[in-house]
Amino acid sequence: MIRCKVSCVLSEEYYKRCHNLHFTNRMDLREYFKRIGFHVSCDKLDLATLKLIHRQHVMSIPFENLSIHCGERITMDLEVIFNKVVRSSRGGWCLENNSLFGWVLRQMGFNTTTLSSRVFNSFLNDFGPLDSHLINKVIIDGKAYITDVSFGVSSQVREPLELISGKEQPQAAGVFRLIDKGDMWVLEKTGRKPKVPNPEFATSSLVSRKETKQIYCFTLEPRGVDHFVDKCHRLQTDPASLFTNKSICSLQTPTGFRALIGKTYSEVTFKPEEGVDVLDMRDISDDEIEEILMEKFSIKLQNKLKLMSNKSWYTL
Repeated sequence: MIRCKVSCVLSEEYYKRCHNLHFTNRMDLREYFKRIGFHVSCDKLDLATLKLIHRQHVMSIPFENLSIHCGERITMDLEVIFNKVVRSSRGGWCLENNSLFGWVLRQMGFNTTTLSSRVFNSFLNDFGPLDSHLINKVIIDGKAYITDVSFGVSSQVREPLELISGKEQPQAAGVFRLIDKGDMWVLEKTGRKPKVPNPEFATSSLVSRKETKQIYCFTLEPRGVDHFVDKCHRLQTDPASLFTNKSICSLQTPTGFRALIGKTYSEVTFKPEEGVDVLDMRDISDDEIEEILMEKFSIKLQNKLKLMSNKSWYTL
């Protein structure tokens, strides 16, 4: 057996296979494992391994679109994504995080298929027209699971969801369900009531008061990277896009999550025993931006960030 520096134990055959892929693609799985703090056996293609990697990713790598608001272009080039997220300790949105996660799973040997989904828009009271949210389907022992390491805030799943219609799947943020509608699948979540101690934010549009909400819909049609290239461009340039209207940075924590939406910084604590989520919200000054990003999200930007929070349908 060979033990790499991040303490994941690799079989000889697995190590050789990955070693060849590392140098072919100039990307190293061991760097990714170190980035997410994955310190256990990584040559078992079972559900326990998938759950652990999924959880470690969302607890280590932020969901964020800050590149759009500091003059950087977001690309679907996997090597660029790897360098940004793994080597530069940044986060990314779904097209980056879930692309990277899909690559990791395939390199490990998981049976992985990329899918596209349409996110629910509360302004429209319907799913958006653009199937731009990238997710992955993984087959283990004949069972299908949906993985999504990049939705963020209270809609973030921490572990894969089994693709069974109507099954209640409790996680930290609430109870998730996948519903087979015939022509599409729908992901929904039942959460808890929000408790907002700061009266200044009692009526904030960032606070969702819907106990059960739809998150996105998808089909099982496999997608390649080409499907997302034009959508990637559109989401970061269209004046009507959520991502051009709001700067977003979110990271899951053991007790809830942190989020910086525009200039509003929130620390959310899940309290299922009380049936509430406590949202500790405050606005930050320009002088605090760099400190908050580093201390709360471990992000150091190379370019100046302009926080943005125009009116949109986004909630914590």
